Amino acid sequence: MTKTELIEHVARETGESKAHAQRMIDATLATIEHSLASGEDVAVTGFGRWTVTKRAARTGINPRTGERLRIGASRAPRFAAGSRLKQAVATR
Repeated sequence: MTKTELIEHVARETGESKAHAQRMIDATLATIEHSLASGEDVAVTGFGRWTVTKRAARTGINPRTGERLRIGASRAPRFAAGSRLKQAVATR
């Protein structure tokens, strides 16, 4: 499902306009993004939890040249599915 399809589905399910559904989805995604960027976890009970993980610096290898290179430490978002989401996927 694409973002456009999600917006259409939410608009249909709620009886709201597509423009209103898009604003709500955009606001939700922006809130999740802002929270993660500031280091805060986001949990939606039953659905899942977004967290930020820290990746340590490491040595990598350029596959074209075989040259070893240093990859710096970074932070990355991570999603863990909640029990209700896991169950919904498993039963279908």
